[in-house]
Amino acid sequence: MDGIKFGHAWLVCTLLLCALQLCRALVTVNVAPKVEVLKDQTAKLPCTYTVSPASSNNIVEWHIELQGNRKRVAYRTQGGEAKSDKDTPLSGRVSISDDFTLTVTSIQPSDGLVFFCSVNAGPAGSGEASTMLKVFFAPEKPTLTQASTQAISVGQPTSSEIGTCVTMNGHPQPRIIWFKDGQPLAEVKDRKEKTYMVPSLVKEASGLYTVKSTLYMQPSKADKDSVFQCTVEFSLPGDQIKQKKSDTINLNLNYPSETATFALLNPGAVKEGDNITMKCETDGNPQPEFDFTKDDKPVFGQGGLLMLKSGKRTDTGVYKCKAIDFDNLDADLTGEIILSVHYIDPMNVSPAKPQVVMLGDTVEWQCKTKASAPHTVQWKKGSKVLSQDGTLSIKADSYDKDGEYMCVGAVPSVPGLTGQASAALTIKGKPVIETPLGGEVSKEGDEVSLRCSAHGSPAPQFTWKPSGKESVTVEGNKAVSTVTLPANAAVMKDGVTCEVANEHGTDSKTFSVSLKRALDSADRADQQQGGSSGVVIAVVVCVLLLLLLVALIYFLNKKSKLPCAKKDKKQVADAEVNNDIVVEMKTDKANEEAGLLNKRPPAEQ
Repeated sequence: MDGIKFGHAWLVCTLLLCALQLCRALVTVNVAPKVEVLKDQTAKLPCTYTVSPASSNNIVEWHIELQGNRKRVAYRTQGGEAKSDKDTPLSGRVSISDDFTLTVTSIQPSDGLVFFCSVNAGPAGSGEASTMLKVFFAPEKPTLTQASTQAISVGQPTSSEIGTCVTMNGHPQPRIIWFKDGQPLAEVKDRKEKTYMVPSLVKEASGLYTVKSTLYMQPSKADKDSVFQCTVEFSLPGDQIKQKKSDTINLNLNYPSETATFALLNPGAVKEGDNITMKCETDGNPQPEFDFTKDDKPVFGQGGLLMLKSGKRTDTGVYKCKAIDFDNLDADLTGEIILSVHYIDPMNVSPAKPQVVMLGDTVEWQCKTKASAPHTVQWKKGSKVLSQDGTLSIKADSYDKDGEYMCVGAVPSVPGLTGQASAALTIKGKPVIETPLGGEVSKEGDEVSLRCSAHGSPAPQFTWKPSGKESVTVEGNKAVSTVTLPANAAVMKDGVTCEVANEHGTDSKTFSVSLKRALDSADRADQQQGGSSGVVIAVVVCVLLLLLLVALIYFLNKKSKLPCAKKDKKQVADAEVNNDIVVEMKTDKANEEAGLLNKRPPAEQ
């Protein structure tokens, strides 16, 4: 009996409990899990809720959490006025809209807090949800400074400071990554390692972060050309990861020498007159002192450089450099250069004096030289090559061969190594007049200018017959006389004669003078009349052809030979026609009739 009563009691309690659960009001609040915004911009934190059963007396409040305690910053009643609380970090920068979205302006890094949206529905209950406001700000470009201007010695037992990287004003806390030759270095903080970093972090009054990292390492000789750089990695809204790179630095290392090189810095072969530079250096740092010798005799050099100004053929020889590195006394630090200074001797022309020959004679020159390598010898006049073997033979059969000839020597294997000498030829003889060019005048009595050019040595004297106003000039190796005189009847008939003479003979040529050919008014009238006559003849021919065609058509029509006469098809044969012309005219009338009567037209024969 007691058991039955207990069971009934338990059943009643269960039913009551279920009734209470079904009748209890539910308040559901929804917010974004996180809101991301850049510093100094405006953040909007949305909040929506549902109340079941519905309630009209609801209050929505926004809180922040500071040092483990909640503090309300703003609230709003449903359908009522929104208010913000005083004496909060957000006072004056916060407001709630009709849809209960919390708006915060001029976002600062310190605003990166957890925000709570709570809804109080009175007897219907309450609910809340939280959202995280994240504030971002890109840091400045990192600054990389080298630890010291002094060189770091390779092989030291402890790590040396390489450089310090600093980036300022970032949020959230940025990260510094070190790079060597474009490859990131593992982040190591253990100072027992050969390579490690010492980081530091400062939170500024603005809430932004300044991050610093100092790199330590034990460099090797292989690091002498290495490039070091640091990068700051930071976050931005939308899960973006960005980077900014610093400038680069190189290490100033001291390391012992192992080998030496001795090199000639001149490009190509060396020739007499060139400035010669030879450089001796080792693969160590700093460079040791060097001693130089030529053919085992000491020569002066400085700072690893041996310089010879205006090199001479006597500078040819074997040059050596030698150094001692006290950090590596076992190293063989020597180098050797076999220097050849190429040369070409002055060109030797024989005969050396200028040659004077008579017109028609022959002259011959020999040109020779010596050089440090196989060479060529050419004779030229202007750009024209006359000989390739050093011998030049000239037959002075024309005054054009008078003038200067050049002997040019060159060493093909050494560009720019050349020499040259000149030889002068003067040809003497009687004067020779060039082909004369006559003159023209518009009418008899006009003045005419004539030009007489003559070669000869000595320079010839000019005589004009008849004479006139004369001027004489010299053009190259010829004399030119120009005369101006009236073109009278005698001149027009007999021309003008130019005579030249020197101690070796004479020459003369006659210049003709004629009237210029011009079209007068009669000629132009004849041309115009001829052109008009041609047009008239063409028109007359066209009219006659047209009349002939009309006559033919009329004749055929009168004889009923045209298709347009609407007569049965007939054949004209064996008929006598003027000019033995037989004309056959055909019509398609039979075909038309056959079509209308559904008859086959008779086959054409």
